[in-house]
Formats: sequence, C-alpha cells, structure tokens
Amino acid sequence: MEAIAKLKNYPTSPRKMRLLADLIRGKKVEKVLTILEHHPKHPAVPLRKLVLSAISNWKQKNEDGDENDLVIKTIFVDGARTLKRMRPAPQGRGYRVRKRSNHVTLIVDSKNGKAIVKEPVQEEIKSKEEVAEVKTEPKTKKAPSKKTTTKKTK
Repeated sequence: MEAIAKLKNYPTSPRKMRLLADLIRGKKVEKVLTILEHHPKHPAVPLRKLVLSAISNWKQKNEDGDENDLVIKTIFVDGARTLKRMRPAPQGRGYRVRKRSNHVTLIVDSKNGKAIVKEPVQEEIKSKEEVAEVKTEPKTKKAPSKKTTTKKTK
C-alpha cells in the first residue's frame, strides 16, 4: 500500500527542486535519505523531511510492514504562487523580480507491492450470423456538379 506526502509553497524555483527530484526518483528510501543528507543544494533539507514524512505516513497505514523495502514510486514538482517584486534599476527604472515557489508530491510504496491494474474489456466478437444480418447500403456516386460559365460579351 502506498503513502503520500506533500510539501506546499516551498520558496524555491520548481526547476531547482526538479533537479533533486530527478536524482531520487525510483530509488530505495534508505539510499535517498543518505543522498539528500549530504547533498549541497539547499532544497535537499526540506525534501529529506518530506521523505521522512512519507515513511511515517506509510508506517501509519502498514503497521506490520517492513520499511526497508520502500521505494520512491512517484515524485513530481509543480509550480506554486509567484511573488512579484520590483528591484531598483538605473535612471529611475525598476526591474521585475519573480520569486517562485513550488509544490512537491511524493508517493512511497513497497517494492513488492503490486498495483492492481484493470485490464481493458474486450468486445465480444460477433458471430458470422450477426455480421451477415448487418446490411451495408451500396455507396452511390454523386453526379458531378455542373459548373456554369458565363461568356463575356464585348
């Protein structure tokens, strides 16, 4: 059974956070925690806390489960609100500064946990009798349209 943890409105650009998300996607939780603990980028700290939160959420659902088999099943980063500020510029002008933030969603699942996938329902093949009953109308050709041309008189 999977567990979800979300981090909302973290004040870092989504692009910087996606670099870390791509680094940990699909890996075991133990390895992810050591990677994020020693990573130099500043978003690694809240992302590590988010992984710990997802682990504790998983423990709440699965009291008898083994957390050593946990894997980062899905992680994605979305853009959040953008604070728009002005920065003084030469000759009385102002430059726009966009302070971006992001939302991170993390899904943790056990490695041996299998998701139930619904198989598409195949349509029943019609018997030859039913096919024979269906009548197809013969296609009729359209008569060519008559183009009328007007003669110019001098």
